Amino acid sequence: MAAAPQVPFDRIHDPVLRRLGEQVAAGNRLTAADGLALYRSADLTGLGVLADAVNRAKNGDVVTFASNQHINPTNICVLRKTCVFCGYARLPKEEGAYRYTLDQVLGEAAHAADGMTREFHIVGGLDMKAGLAYYEEMFRALKANFPHVHIKGLTAVEIAHIARIEKMSWHDVLVALKAAGLDTMPGGGAETFSAAVRDRIADKKLAGAEYIGVHRTAHELGIRTNCTMLYGHVETLEDRMEHLQALRDLQDETGGFLAYIPLAYHPDDNELGKELGRQGTATTGWDDLRQLAVGRLFLDNFQHVKSHWIMVTPFLSQVALHYGVNDLEGTVVREKIYHAVGAHTPQGMSLAALLTLIRGAGKVPAERDSFYRILRTSFDAEPVAAGVA
Repeated sequence: MAAAPQVPFDRIHDPVLRRLGEQVAAGNRLTAADGLALYRSADLTGLGVLADAVNRAKNGDVVTFASNQHINPTNICVLRKTCVFCGYARLPKEEGAYRYTLDQVLGEAAHAADGMTREFHIVGGLDMKAGLAYYEEMFRALKANFPHVHIKGLTAVEIAHIARIEKMSWHDVLVALKAAGLDTMPGGGAETFSAAVRDRIADKKLAGAEYIGVHRTAHELGIRTNCTMLYGHVETLEDRMEHLQALRDLQDETGGFLAYIPLAYHPDDNELGKELGRQGTATTGWDDLRQLAVGRLFLDNFQHVKSHWIMVTPFLSQVALHYGVNDLEGTVVREKIYHAVGAHTPQGMSLAALLTLIRGAGKVPAERDSFYRILRTSFDAEPVAAGVA
């Protein structure tokens, strides 16, 4: 059990935040109404102070990362016309559409041959020709060629898609994929659970309750997962709290979530951004830090909160290490999905750059495995100059 957070109340100027900080310090759980009060506070620094105190009680000054590699095997997606926030998906005959062969997957995975990559993060589109057999063959081949690499693969939306086209249950799909080499699942596809929001931005996509259902099934099978929230589009603060409540409730039930990862909406190169007139106008740094801090405080049954530097820039992720964050997206190698909707961050980051970023925030870097077990904290032999891979 984590120690009680030591909250420096003299650094919190908002009396509402101080009152909530007293509840947190006393070990009392925040309500959804409390969460809304956190969101609405103008004392962003005080919010960070409170979230940082809670994080330090759970994780000290250690900031973890994984040496991972993203593989996006297909961008062909049946929801091409209905997920209006996405700029990555393509129809089968549309320009730019692709589906990797097994040789192409293994070719991209070859970066892991040096033994440094410890995790493959595999997500893609809802491709009618990428069914269970496609992913079983892929996972088995990856395990045969890179037995040291953990497979974190397929969102709840992809699992449900495979189940639908194969006329199988979520349970049976997950059993088959686990046997083929699936170790854990990423948290993508959650978007925002509100039915009204989903009707606006992804009306044919897996419903929020079904997303929770797939993750519940995975947890029952011993498959740990991450969870996310896409924020900064058309959702309200009440929608965000409804989403966080659903995540906290499932974590109370199963304990199967590894980390919470808020994902900032990017408005470029997608229909929603054009509709909203927000081309080139992403989320603000204020909202990004607020979203992370509220997640840390409300999701009291989560050990880990991650900042996705690809989406909010490495610079803001560094600041976020004092707003409740204890984990950073790792080395990645080459990311495609968020760069398809306007992300201007690098597609990968070197180990040296990650170490510099974490140490620059006064934190202690630690490489972890996919289950958040610390692998090493000594990097003396590594170069100190920052660089982007």
